[in-house]
Amino acid sequence: MQKAITILGRTYTLRADQGEDLEQAAADVDRRVRDLMRRSPAFDPSTAAILTALNLASELRNVRSRARGEIMDADHQLAAVEAVLEAALSQDGQDEPEGTPGPDRK
Repeated sequence: MQKAITILGRTYTLRADQGEDLEQAAADVDRRVRDLMRRSPAFDPSTAAILTALNLASELRNVRSRARGEIMDADHQLAAVEAVLEAALSQDGQDEPEGTPGPDRK
């Protein structure tokens, strides 16, 4: 599927599997580049686009880093829960001497 997007008044035709996501991304890039050019009128469009790309790349790296940290935290919590469950199951099996029927065994 091909999709046309516009950034700074220039249209680009791209192949895209998810057209709506691409349109939203292009609108975000266009808004960010325009905002940067408005705040810093000395920047030409190429400089503004490069600095915007750098800002987006930095944001992406931060999000990925936070996500990795959250995954590691979740892994540690899961390991702790697993250890508690294993200990509880192990203790449950040790409460009754072997061969002694439990409450649900006859």
